[in-house]
Amino acid sequence: MFEITDTQKIGVGLAGFGMFFLFLGVLLLFDKGLLAIGNLLFISGLGCVIGPKRTFSFFFQRHKLKASIAFLGGIFVVLMGWPLVGMILETYGFVLLFSGFLPVAINFLRRVPILGTFLSMPGINKIMDVLAGDSNRTTGFCS
Repeated sequence: MFEITDTQKIGVGLAGFGMFFLFLGVLLLFDKGLLAIGNLLFISGLGCVIGPKRTFSFFFQRHKLKASIAFLGGIFVVLMGWPLVGMILETYGFVLLFSGFLPVAINFLRRVPILGTFLSMPGINKIMDVLAGDSNRTTGFCS
C-alpha cells in the first residue's frame, strides 16, 4: 500500500468542505459567498492532495486548456459576483476536465454494495451506461 501524508488528509478535508459549501451554495439559490468559499476550498484541497506541481500540470496541459479556462474562468466569474453564469461555466469546464475519469469512477461506484444496487436500477443503469461510455453494456442497438 501507499502512505497518506498529513497534507493529503488535510487536502481531502478541504476538498470535502469545498464540495459541501458548493452544494449548499447551489441549494440556497446560488449564494455567491458560499460558492466562492466552496471553490477556494475545493481548489486548495486538490492542491494539497496531489501537490501543487501536479495540480498545475493537470490544469495546464495543452489538450485540457479549453476545459481549464472554462473551469477557472467560472470560478473567477463567481468571485466577481455572477454566481449563476459562473457555475454554468464552471460545470462545463469540470465535465471537460474530468470526463476521462468519469468511466472509472462510475465503474467503481457500481461495485459499492448499496450504491451499486441503486445504480443497477433500470432507468439509472441506462444513464450510467451513457455517462460511462460503456457500449458493451447497452442493449437494444444492433451494431
